[in-house]
Amino acid sequence: MGRRGELVGEVVRGEGARILASLIRVVGDVQLAEDAVQEAALAALGAWPVTGVPPEPRAWLTLTARRKAIDAIRRERARGAKERDGADLIELTKHEVEPEEVVQDDLLRLIFTCCHPSLSPPTRVALALRTLCGLSPAQIAGVLLTTEVATQKRLVRARQKIAAARIPYRVPSEAELPDRLPAVCAVVHSLYTAGHAPSEGDATYDVDLCTEAIRLAELLHSLLPEQPTPTAVLALLLLTEARRPARLDDAGQVVTLDLQDRMLWDQAMVARGIALLNESLERSEQQADAYQLQAAIAAEHARVPSYNATDWHEIVRLYDLLIGVSPSPAAELARVVAIAETGDVDTALALLDTIPPSSRRHAVRGELLARRSRYTEAVTELQAALDTAPPTHPERAHRERRRAHFQQLANTHPSNPSDTPAPQPS
Repeated sequence: MGRRGELVGEVVRGEGARILASLIRVVGDVQLAEDAVQEAALAALGAWPVTGVPPEPRAWLTLTARRKAIDAIRRERARGAKERDGADLIELTKHEVEPEEVVQDDLLRLIFTCCHPSLSPPTRVALALRTLCGLSPAQIAGVLLTTEVATQKRLVRARQKIAAARIPYRVPSEAELPDRLPAVCAVVHSLYTAGHAPSEGDATYDVDLCTEAIRLAELLHSLLPEQPTPTAVLALLLLTEARRPARLDDAGQVVTLDLQDRMLWDQAMVARGIALLNESLERSEQQADAYQLQAAIAAEHARVPSYNATDWHEIVRLYDLLIGVSPSPAAELARVVAIAETGDVDTALALLDTIPPSSRRHAVRGELLARRSRYTEAVTELQAALDTAPPTHPERAHRERRRAHFQQLANTHPSNPSDTPAPQPS
């Protein structure tokens, strides 16, 4: 049961959004389609351990979900509820599974439906993370910094609003894109971020989430190849993903950017990311948005052969522009790190006082204090970083190693300067 149960989960996670998208197209009801896909997954968990995994698991789940939807529609009719057009049932009884091109188009329709401008920005993100990515209400609550109950209510209201307002299930016209595209790009980027830097658990990254985010970014770029923002999002994701093979050592420990073996970076992915960034900038006439600036920062790291060759002054300039376009504590903290890398540690330490407290800020402050041989204070900051928010297990282990290192320096070399680099992303 174990391995087959895992396979059901893998298929549902990898194909669930596509199955759901095609089902919503037919029934026009997000909740009904979600329930049918969920029931199909439960049916697979019951049947596959007995009958074996079918040769085409996605086709099996798709057809089973259709049957579940048919049963639900018939029950609804039997209760005297609203009538549905008979075409729904005719369409649902088809046995063939749509070719990949149709499924992808359905998925794009679903993305744009989730990001309709009549829904509030947090609701768009919540609905997309639930519908497209299969995240639970509890996981979404963690992303949105709210409660599971509030998230569940938000999802219910969103589905009701889509049905009541008859929000069309389609890719919007060119005239409608400006209202929809920023939210769509934000969802794709948020999905990748959730995979690249999980907030909890034993993994440093979630490969499945990152892969799905890149797939969606590719899909969006193929739909809108002349739009600079989707192109920039894809560039950013590729430039970041290219570093993934070097983020952990053979023991599974975090390797920060300054120590990574750049020979492990995917150079083909780097080259494509930089090319996409250049295309995006040309289309926007060099007027960069937040995604283009983040991609430009990633490109600065990717284009040089070693950490010591990094142009930190240029990276500070790019962060200045990013904060001007889209200010955030995360961008401000990254700018502080870049300033420290130019050699101006004292200014970086002073700027930290202007940034809201966080686990990451404590960690950065600890590293910078160590550069000034203030090892006892550095130990205190690293402990605060561990206490403020529970990071993933690999990140916790990394911070514990840094704390132990600073404690040793405090005990044995209290007056010697440290050449410890500022903390870098992995």
